[in-house]
Amino acid sequence: MSDKEAFDLLATDGKLIKRPFFIFDGKLQIGFKEEVWSKLFL
Repeated sequence: MSDKEAFDLLATDGKLIKRPFFIFDGKLQIGFKEEVWSKLFL
């Protein structure tokens, strides 16, 4: 997914902000769990 496609998707569906998704190292992370996201970014 390109950056533009991701931004367009976020702009059209506000629920994605509350339920974020992130693709990292070929794996998809859906939803927000601070513990999990902290491990991904720190």
